[in-house]
Amino acid sequence: MEAWVVWVVVAVALAVGEILTTSFFLFPFALGAAAAAIADLAGGGATPQAIAFVVVAALSLGIVRPIARRHVRMPPQLRTGTAALVGRTAIVTQTISNDAAEGAIRVDGEIWTARAFDDDEVIEAGRRVTVMDIKGATALVTE
Repeated sequence: MEAWVVWVVVAVALAVGEILTTSFFLFPFALGAAAAAIADLAGGGATPQAIAFVVVAALSLGIVRPIARRHVRMPPQLRTGTAALVGRTAIVTQTISNDAAEGAIRVDGEIWTARAFDDDEVIEAGRRVTVMDIKGATALVTE
């Protein structure tokens, strides 16, 4: 079997392994194996093939892998609008009673109409609560 065929088989095996692991560790070596296959097709012997493999794999590891890892470790999208309020702590400014349809909280300096997340819960003014959800212009909160 010719050397370029072996390099192509190695490159494909490493690429498949990368797809299965998604660690971006095997792919640079797959690129190196592909470069070695090209070196063999260009008429290079064993030494140029080995040099092509080592150089391309090292460059891929040194340049491309850090860029890929940076993209993998990007923080999740920032929540905006009312979704950003969910999970925040607020202060009850008016006693919250679902039965009386009254209640208000201050969260991030804004006053919001509030209802208790649990219908039977009554939360007195001055208490700290957590915003569980926003329905329209009303915050659903719990202690």
